[in-house]
Amino acid sequence: MPLSKIAEDIQVGLDGRRFDGSLKFDCGDDGVVILADSGVSTVDRETDCALRLSTENLQRLLVGKLNPMTAVMMGKIKISGDMPTALRLAKLLS
Repeated sequence: MPLSKIAEDIQVGLDGRRFDGSLKFDCGDDGVVILADSGVSTVDRETDCALRLSTENLQRLLVGKLNPMTAVMMGKIKISGDMPTALRLAKLLS
């Protein structure tokens, strides 16, 4: 699934909820998905926190088939930047 479609699905899934701060899903050569106060985008920019993961693991994370904490411990997700921002994502996903 292309990242643009994933970004659209994230926007729909937020359904009026707001994410405080900015977070980047960095999928390497596939591109990025940015989640920020202004919405969801695939245009790369600096963010408070970045999660580096494969596109496949991003899809699994967003549908609840990949536990965020377990994925970090197993090295499937690498976090850099502001950890409280990453924790806000975990609350948003639950």
